[in-house]
Amino acid sequence: MTHNTMQAVVVEQAGGPEALRVRDLSVPEPGAREVLVRAEATGVNFIETYQRSGVYPVSFPFTPGAEGCGEVVAVGSEVTEVSVGQRVATAEAARTYAQFFTVEAARALPVPAGMSAHTAAALPLQGLTAHYLVRSTFELAPHHTAVVTAASGGVGGLAVQLMKRIGATVIALTSTPEKAETARELGADHVLPYEDFAERVRELTGGAGADVVYDSVGRATFDESLRATRVRGTTVLFGGASGQVPLFDLQRLNGAGSLYVTRPSLAHYVRDARERSWRWTELTDAVAAGDLTVRVGGTYPLDDAAAAHRDLESRSTQGKLLLVQ
Repeated sequence: MTHNTMQAVVVEQAGGPEALRVRDLSVPEPGAREVLVRAEATGVNFIETYQRSGVYPVSFPFTPGAEGCGEVVAVGSEVTEVSVGQRVATAEAARTYAQFFTVEAARALPVPAGMSAHTAAALPLQGLTAHYLVRSTFELAPHHTAVVTAASGGVGGLAVQLMKRIGATVIALTSTPEKAETARELGADHVLPYEDFAERVRELTGGAGADVVYDSVGRATFDESLRATRVRGTTVLFGGASGQVPLFDLQRLNGAGSLYVTRPSLAHYVRDARERSWRWTELTDAVAAGDLTVRVGGTYPLDDAAAAHRDLESRSTQGKLLLVQ
């Protein structure tokens, strides 16, 4: 490899994990407001399996990836806030399944001294998501009771820890005994299976229901999530692992107790540098304090990205999967 070329994962056309193949490409040039990062580790996320398989439309040939961390090796002509030699992380780049990637300087998050590449690459997307859910979409306080689906997963596991850091009561939903044990280890006060969970939540809350239900499962759980939410409470739909929720009659919210329902996404909660920095600083401070454990479930070399996708799609992993350089 010369200094002008790099290895990157390329998908030539939609297909299974085997469509992820390493190719030699030119190292990208940073634009005026971008930085060039030599990747140390890259986060693997479910959206990339949808893009690779053709579920989500992308233009081929395609290099996946939005998340990663590494050292800045070049900066654009208008960049002032990031310097060469600095370590940064991001969830808002593109084509990060590669040895080098570019990202807007404004979307590059400073990696604190002493933070490992594994933690820095695993934290941005799921950490920022968990943060906006518990600090902004519904601003949790110690007197609140919250329900979270997939509580042993990436976002769910971080959200449980952030909610306990605030002092809220956490009711975790998981699908297996192993995942239930993980949720307990992360600090959940109560752990329930999915079957008829609304009734159990009502029992645990003296009949009132939860102040907020965070639902990333979607179609299979949404009606139960509404039933588990107290009068004037909030149901937050932030994913659709079981499929999208069907068209919905808003009058149901009246009958269910004047409920609030929202469908947020990360882009609307990192709208400027101040907001992005606030979220990232709270996350990295929590990691440094030992209050937030970032779990890595597997690491893979770049040329084994197919194995990472197979493992992710099997739903058997717990914790973040990373491609490491």
